[in-house]
Amino acid sequence: MSKAFIAAVLQDSLACTGVATAKAADDLVGAIVAELEQEGGFTLPSFGTFSVHKTKARKTLNPRTGEPVKVNAGKTVRFKASPNLKKAV
Repeated sequence: MSKAFIAAVLQDSLACTGVATAKAADDLVGAIVAELEQEGGFTLPSFGTFSVHKTKARKTLNPRTGEPVKVNAGKTVRFKASPNLKKAV
């Protein structure tokens, strides 16, 4: 799914211009990202839950050279599908 796909669906259902729906799709994605940054999670009922998880620093190997590489700690986003979405798919 892309922002263009979201904009096309909005344009079909709302009968708006492409520019307006593209702006709405950008705003929607921006709002989701802001919510993940501030609250650490975001839930869409009947779809699923996005949550931010911390990753630990670790050592791994460069697959090309075989040299050890240090990977810094960071954050990643995880998704858990709702039961309704699991049944639908």
